[in-house]
Amino acid sequence: MMSMQEFFAMGGYAFYVWTSYGLTLLVLLLNIIIPIVQRKQFFRQSLKRKR
Repeated sequence: MMSMQEFFAMGGYAFYVWTSYGLTLLVLLLNIIIPIVQRKQFFRQSLKRKR
């Protein structure tokens, strides 16, 4: 059975593995957040144009 320390060490590749997981999570979050922010900005600008 693998201990938690061995699991988090990832056989000596921990830095590469955890950095990859972190960057992947960051990209996925940005793919969700950026369109939401852009949509809000678009609607704010269109409301300003109508006035």
